[in-house]
Amino acid sequence: MQPVLEISAAGDFALWPVGEHESYGYLVLNGGLTPTEVGTAVMRIACCNDFEPEEEHGPRPTDPLGTFLHGLLTLPDLFAAGGFRVTDNATDTAFVEPGCCNGLETWRDWLEVLDGTGSSSFGHDPYSVAERVGDIVRLTLDAHGADAGPVIELSVEHVRRLVAGAQQDLQDFLSLAGTWAEQQLPAHAAAVAAALARALDLAPTQ
Repeated sequence: MQPVLEISAAGDFALWPVGEHESYGYLVLNGGLTPTEVGTAVMRIACCNDFEPEEEHGPRPTDPLGTFLHGLLTLPDLFAAGGFRVTDNATDTAFVEPGCCNGLETWRDWLEVLDGTGSSSFGHDPYSVAERVGDIVRLTLDAHGADAGPVIELSVEHVRRLVAGAQQDLQDFLSLAGTWAEQQLPAHAAAVAAALARALDLAPTQ
């Protein structure tokens, strides 16, 4: 299980160094990313939230950096396209692939599977689903597909360990991104780090 961020092509982005990626691929988030990969991830999360905030959040700044970061730093509800991907590394078979409209900010839906409602879906095309049945969690790659795609059953405790590991990967990425922001965006470092924590649902509780 890995936290993955859906990536789009950088185009002519020049506000900070980013890597070359094709659209609709995934970048695995963890503490081992290079500075360029961190920059790519921050760019993508900012792009996911590049909307005009409501009036109470103030007008966009006029400088290019301020304009680009405005939604990330002012929107109350942030989105980070992606989710937790579950793959059998031995066979390279995906059992959960984050679909369209799924975001990393909803990763705690996995806790609902384990300790709450007992089921959750993770976007569409594919319509990946996790369902708890007793002491087992059943993962289905595409519950709405013609043949549903690959299915696997794992123990609840195994899935709990996988979720904890993916959460730690997110936390490690957030720590790395905080250091990156201090170096690349010193005037906005604290605000960017706080926004990323909210976008990944890792902000400290009040």
